[in-house]
Amino acid sequence: MTTIQAPETPGRTGQAGTPFQALAKAMFKGFVRDKATLFFTFLFPLMFLVIFGLIFGDRGSSKMEVGVVGEGPVIVALEQSGAVELKRIGDLADAERQVRDGDLPAVVAQSGDTVTLRFAASDQARAGTVLGLVGGVVGQQNLAATGQVPRYTLNAQQVEDESLKPIQFMAPGILSWAMSIAAVFGAALTFVNWRKKQVLRRLRLAPVRPLTVLGSRVVVSLGVSVVQFAVFLGIASLPLFGLQLSGQWWLALPLLLLGTLAFFAIGMLVGAFSKTEEAASGAANLVVLPMAFLSGSFIPIGETPAWVQAISKVLPLRHLNDGMVDVMVRGKGIEALALPAVILVGFTVVIGLIAAKVFRWEE
Repeated sequence: MTTIQAPETPGRTGQAGTPFQALAKAMFKGFVRDKATLFFTFLFPLMFLVIFGLIFGDRGSSKMEVGVVGEGPVIVALEQSGAVELKRIGDLADAERQVRDGDLPAVVAQSGDTVTLRFAASDQARAGTVLGLVGGVVGQQNLAATGQVPRYTLNAQQVEDESLKPIQFMAPGILSWAMSIAAVFGAALTFVNWRKKQVLRRLRLAPVRPLTVLGSRVVVSLGVSVVQFAVFLGIASLPLFGLQLSGQWWLALPLLLLGTLAFFAIGMLVGAFSKTEEAASGAANLVVLPMAFLSGSFIPIGETPAWVQAISKVLPLRHLNDGMVDVMVRGKGIEALALPAVILVGFTVVIGLIAAKVFRWEE
């Protein structure tokens, strides 16, 4: 993706600045001039944010629609609960047909003291919700009919803010995924391209330390992450999506930078083994894309199977996502960053040492 021209090696007293500045400037110019890199760094992840935001934007306020036939205290109680939307249907046979066709998840009919519930088992989650709701309402009506005073009381109250929307949880995950793409592809393709064009060989022969070459590319990657952070939060905070940040949301930025270092190390490792840009791009996709699905960037990790949650615990993106959500959405402080930060730093050190060990200056 990124094609960077070889910088002129400045002399000790040249006017091009230090070798570090010259390399960083060359890498930044290469990044800005490469339209494909800009697309996959910013526009491609933003497409996911916009699409998911529009699809699930009002998910928190939507209610399940349930068909009802007849009249009675159970149906009145269901309507007063506010948990479902009721659709009036003329007869039970027509209502059952709509349930079989998938137009409705369930139908409740009341005739005198008899309550009939028909539901579709194809969606176990909604079927369980309807069963629990109707069963609870029928139980309350039976108790009220006996005239007995209830022995137990339920004190139920939500803990989140009333305005909490799905975008609160989608934005941190997609932002983390966008950063991982930029860091892995940026490192892998840059070093493969430079090795292929013998830029690394020229730099090795020049009076430039390896840490200078590495450090200049790291600085560019960190700068791109900062820009991504600002762009994503700015768009997600628009009234169309309605992202609302918690009090210490800015703590997500240092955590994102630690994540950038971890994924930059992965990119170095990919670049060390890849001989062409195509191979590096394929290997990077093979690492980043499955990790995004397994770490909860697109789907809440709590809604995935147990084996997926177990695997995700060894992936750096999972811990980055958890830390980002904690400080951006759940209102937690710096203590929530302790475990993710330790894991990301450890991952950076281990993968970075391996990448340095196998790194090749020439083909």
